[in-house]
Parts: sequence; C-alpha cells; structure tokens
Amino acid sequence: MREIKCPNCGKVFQVDESEYAQIVRQVRDSEFKEEILNREKELAERKENDLKIAHMEQEKEFKEALSDKEKELVEKNAVIEQLRAQISGSEIEKKLAVNEAVSEKEKERDTALGKKAEELAEKERLIEQLRAQIENGKTEKELAVSKAVQEKERELSEKTTEITKLRGQISSKEAEGKLKEQSLKVQYEDKLKLKDEQIEYYKDFKARQSTKMVGESLEQHCMNQFNQIRMTAFPMAYFEKDNDARSGSKGDFIFRESSEDGTEFISIMFEMKNEMDETATKHKNEDFFKELDKDRREKGCEYAVLVSLLEIDNELYNNGIVDVSYKYEKMYVIRPQFFIPMITLLRNAALNSLKYRQELRIVQNQQIDILHFEENMNSFKEGFARNYRIASDKFKTAIDEIDKTIQHLQKTRAALLSSENNLRLANNKAEDLSIKKLTKNAPTMKEMFDQLEDPS
Repeated sequence: MREIKCPNCGKVFQVDESEYAQIVRQVRDSEFKEEILNREKELAERKENDLKIAHMEQEKEFKEALSDKEKELVEKNAVIEQLRAQISGSEIEKKLAVNEAVSEKEKERDTALGKKAEELAEKERLIEQLRAQIENGKTEKELAVSKAVQEKERELSEKTTEITKLRGQISSKEAEGKLKEQSLKVQYEDKLKLKDEQIEYYKDFKARQSTKMVGESLEQHCMNQFNQIRMTAFPMAYFEKDNDARSGSKGDFIFRESSEDGTEFISIMFEMKNEMDETATKHKNEDFFKELDKDRREKGCEYAVLVSLLEIDNELYNNGIVDVSYKYEKMYVIRPQFFIPMITLLRNAALNSLKYRQELRIVQNQQIDILHFEENMNSFKEGFARNYRIASDKFKTAIDEIDKTIQHLQKTRAALLSSENNLRLANNKAEDLSIKKLTKNAPTMKEMFDQLEDPS
C-alpha cells in the first residue's frame, strides 16, 4: 500500500499498487507533455541555427573559391601582360634587325611573330576557360546551398509532422488522464465513504458492548478471519489461544508454522486490544509493548504483533502497518483489517529464508554429529586409558609378586641347601657313631654293653 498526501487539504490517502501506478503514469504523461514542448522549442532553435550555420559555411566557401579564382585570373593577366611586353620587345628587336638586315631576318621575324600570336591566342583561350570554370563554380555552390536549404526544410517539415502527431497523442493522453483522474477520484470517495461507515460501525458496535465483550469481540473477529482461509492458505499452521499463564501473563494468540521436515520457520505472538469510547482512562498502544515483548520471549516466538483499536484518531496507526522495532525487536502494530495481510507478509518473508534455515539446521546437525563423534572418541580414549592403567598396575603388581616369590624361593633354596648340609653332617656323624664312642664317658653303659657282647 502507498500513501498520497493531498496538496490542498493535507489529508493522506492510502492507495494500492495499481492505483498508485496510474497516478504515477498520469504525472509522467504531464511531464512528458512538458518535455515534448521543450524538445519542440529546442528542435526549432537547433534547425534555425543549423540553417544559419549552413548559409554561413556555403557563403564562406563560395567567397574563398571566388577569391581563389580571382587570384588565378590576376596571375593569368600578369602573365599575359608579360607576354605582351615580351612581344613588344620582340617587335622592336625585329624592327632593328630589319633595319640592319631586312632580307635575312624578315622570314625569321614572321615566324617569331606567328609563334607569339599562337601563344597569345592560347593564353586567351586558357583565360576564357578559367572564367567559364569560375562561373560553373559559382553555379555549383549556389546549387549546393539551395539543395542544403531544401534538405533542411524537408527535415523541418518531417519534424513538424512528428510534433503534430505527438501533440495529438498528448491530447489523447490528457483526455485519458482526465478520465482516470475522475475514476480515481470516484474510487477514493467510495473508499473514504466505506472507511467512514466502518468507523461508525465500530463505534456503534463498541457502544453496545460491555468492557469484557469489547476485547472478546476483537479476538473472535480475528479468529473468524483466520478460520475462513485456514484450510486454503495455512493448512499446516498452528493458530490457537495462548493459555499458558505460568509466568504471570500471556498473549492472546500464537501462530506457528513448520515445513514438511519439521523445521519451524515462522512464529508470531498476537495481542488484541480494544476499549469503549466512553472509557474514562484512555490507554495507548505503547502501554502494552513491554508486556507483549515479554510474552513473545517467554513463549519463544520470533515476532510480536499488537492488533489494536486504541487511539482511533491517531493517523500513525490508521495509515497501515506500523513498525515499532526501534523500541522492541520485531514488533508491529496493526488495525484489524491488516490482520491477515500481516500474517501473509511475515510468512512469505520467512518462506524465503526457509532454505537457509534448513541448510543451517543440516550444518548444526553435522556439528552435533561431529561433537558426538568427538565425545565418543574421547570416551573411548578415556576408557582405554583407564583399562590400560589398571592392566599396567596389575602387571606391575604381578611382577612384584613374582619378584617376591623368587626371593622366597631363593630363601627356601638356601634353607634346603643348608638342611642338606646339615643332613650330610648328621649322616657323617651317624656313620662315625659306635658303642665305643657312646660309652666313652659312661662306664656303667660300657659294662652293660660288654655283658651283652659276652653271653657267658
């Protein structure tokens, strides 16, 4: 939608793209007409200047040619005078020669005179030819000038015809523009009348409702608008009331839509605000921006839209979609008639970025896979290192036990070797044992053994 401000009353009108294009075309036709008039004037001045320049150039060339021919003629006359002076000198010489030798030089004189006469005749013939050439040059220059003038006049006539045709086209364009202007004026008047009727309808509608019904009627109006085109325009979209008030506040509606692969590409938090005209304390749209932004962030929505009938006389909000992102990120304020167009605009813009979102999601999944791979690798490394450490400790313990066992066996071996030596000594002692040695210091025992040996 475009805005046009009336230069007389200062009132701002909203027009669609086709009407705006018609107005632009009308202005362009007016500018085209003015440009044609300026081009006609410039063309006429240019043609006049070209004719003057052509006349001046032709006249200059003619004067230069005439001057050259006059110079040549003067030179020829000088040559003729010289020849005549020579002829006169020859005649005097001939007369003197005749006086000196009439009989001998008479024939030579006649011959010389004949030659000079022929030369003089030839010079005169050349002079006549030069004069004829000069006359022909003048005629050719005049013909060239005349031809150039006729050519320029013919071109000027063609341009005049073309200008006449353009004027006719401009006249038809003006008539067509006037008709379009009248048609646009009627359309604007109808739209203004319809807008005034809608305003009166809403004022009357609000006057007949309670405070609770004022807000509910706007929500129901938006819900009905969406449901009318839900299956045709938004078959895969989610659009329901926000009933989650765990954080202490909630919006009115949440719109979400995802692609076939489950990638969410658009989410909008809607808040509907209306009030009675007779309400003592009038609210402003700005009073609800902070709470709406808080709800948007808590519910994880990308955009926030306030559908408002507050400040009904404020031209800022009556002109169309108002972007308040300078205060709160991705937030807009609209009138109820822009509810569906607002969803469509944001959805189409998000669809254009869906491809990049999907690619980003693939890259993120790849990064997650890489992280999982790294985690698995690190877990394997840690488990392997732990098992290696335990096995290494077990090997060390076993080696220590083996060393202890070897030491114990070496002690046992030493003890066994010592016992063997003792047994050997004992055996040697046993072998050396005799009754004599046993009874050496025991006379009683010696006597008893002696008695046993002697039976008598």
